[in-house]
Amino acid sequence: MICPQCKADNDKVVETRGSGDSVRRRRECLECAARFTTYEYVEKVSITVVKRDGRREPFLRDKLESGIRMACAKRPVGGEKISEMVSIIENELSQLKLTEVSYAVVGDLVMKELSNVDPVAYVRFASVYKEFREVNDFTVFVRTDD
Repeated sequence: MICPQCKADNDKVVETRGSGDSVRRRRECLECAARFTTYEYVEKVSITVVKRDGRREPFLRDKLESGIRMACAKRPVGGEKISEMVSIIENELSQLKLTEVSYAVVGDLVMKELSNVDPVAYVRFASVYKEFREVNDFTVFVRTDD
């Protein structure tokens, strides 16, 4: 590590602590005796989402959460539950061990989670994901989904 005070590359670890998904290390510079803290995290493999039109975008947790929040707007679904759903989806995607996934994989995972949480949010999300164009699309979806 490079000392933030003197920029020397000579330090020792004074203390190490695990804190959830990271490791916190207190270090002491052997040149100027300054102490500083560093954190180590496990690097997550980045996932690329292949969109409907063939474009590729990086998977963004915030974008996923935003979509679920819109579907759950004015519904009795709390922010904690939404974060939990996002974490479940993110974990399922990482378990696939793929660097690229189709939008359909992400959409199906969201549909699965929403169907267990709130039926109205589920249909709202489906209307965008399945690209409903007219009222009949809703009725056909609701009938075939049961």
